Amino acid sequence: MKQLHRLALGALLLGSLILVPTVQAAGTVVVYSARNEQLIKPLFDAYTKETGVKVKFVTGKEGPLLERLQAEGDKTPADMLITVDAGNLWQAAERGVLAKVNSKVLEENIPAHLRDPDGQWYGLSVRARTIVYNTKKVKPADLVSYEDLGNPKWKGRLCLRSSKKVYNQSLVAMMISRYGEPKTEAIVKSWIPNLATDVFSDDENLLDAMAAGQCDVGIVNSYYFGRLKKKHPETPIAIFWPNQNENGVHVNISGAGVTRHAKHPEAAMKLLEWLSSDKAQNLFADSNMEFPANPKVKPDPLAASWGEFKHDTVNVSEAGKLQAKAVMLMDRAGYK
Repeated sequence: MKQLHRLALGALLLGSLILVPTVQAAGTVVVYSARNEQLIKPLFDAYTKETGVKVKFVTGKEGPLLERLQAEGDKTPADMLITVDAGNLWQAAERGVLAKVNSKVLEENIPAHLRDPDGQWYGLSVRARTIVYNTKKVKPADLVSYEDLGNPKWKGRLCLRSSKKVYNQSLVAMMISRYGEPKTEAIVKSWIPNLATDVFSDDENLLDAMAAGQCDVGIVNSYYFGRLKKKHPETPIAIFWPNQNENGVHVNISGAGVTRHAKHPEAAMKLLEWLSSDKAQNLFADSNMEFPANPKVKPDPLAASWGEFKHDTVNVSEAGKLQAKAVMLMDRAGYK
């Protein structure tokens, strides 16, 4: 009889030990994020308020975060990785730190060209890398496409950000996917003689140079333009959506995936699904003037005022697959 009591007590204790992690799994999600705290904390706060699930997060640069995930291996506390640029997400999947997720919610909310074909990551916001121009010196009718920026009419008038930035590497990688290497190299080479000055370290400096009259046209991410116009609406710079009669504007994403060694994988997937929902997508759009990845959600009013545009619908994973070729191509073309 005493032995039966001991067995029953042992079973009860074992059940308790099993139950404790289950309760923790439902209560907390740990996120490594390459997005700044100011952009993600409002989202996580809203999720906790709605579901009661806490979100602990660590922010940092995408490279070190990815290295950390790899080094931690199955000991990592991270359940989810959030980062910018499809190239970085593709790298994370290639290095084996993300897990495949099967979710009808995500497949319904996120268009196919904005997510990994193998289900390891999903776009959460769209970042359009487009053309901007000085309204005192350029008419919209003068602009056509990325390729046309190599036209001699732009000689000494073009500003570009450094080729070392992943945004430009992804732009060129997507052009390789669309046109092939020889044509893309010819396009990139044609830009170089038209540069008004040395390449810029970031989009904000480029926009400042354009506002100061140093150059007439340039390529930037649309939300940098939006931030400038919010602070200084009088700035004589406007946005232009290129390639509308062809393949459309080059778009990239910020996105996320559940980590391979997540301690709370189900909770992480529910957070990922929620981030694709109407409510979260509205918060995304309002926080940084990026475009919602979920097409049912409207962009921020200022971003909406720039007009609708056609996306290039080549899957953004091509940005990662072809990034190494893009870097070598830009080097050969003399794009620093």
